[in-house]
Amino acid sequence: MSRFFRISSEDLPTPMPFGTLRFLSSPLLVDARQLTVIDGVFAVGQGHSFHRHPDQEEVVFILEGTVEQWIEDEKRNLNAGDAAFIPQGSVHATFNVGVSTARLLAIFGPCKGDGFETVDMSDKAPWKELRT
Repeated sequence: MSRFFRISSEDLPTPMPFGTLRFLSSPLLVDARQLTVIDGVFAVGQGHSFHRHPDQEEVVFILEGTVEQWIEDEKRNLNAGDAAFIPQGSVHATFNVGVSTARLLAIFGPCKGDGFETVDMSDKAPWKELRT
């Protein structure tokens, strides 16, 4: 595996309950310290429920499809070419609300642990009541 290049045909995506993740940059892969970059694929009707990253900022850039993006209590539908900035510690969630697979690029900075740290908030108020 190269320290500098990530070749899609050589990478195996990591299965997730909502789809797959493919790490493009992380401390384990390319010795990154400042940026963790992930290519995420979300199956129709699936999503990554409410969570936060205590010590990281995140940018989500939609490559394909339509997602419902939450940041705190604000919600927007984002399409290919749209992006969202998620401040450090902000609770957020992403759900595929389109009719086809959604694909996005998630960029985290700085790196934490193996790349990013997530705290699940989906079972806590008010997050568990926001989306039914």
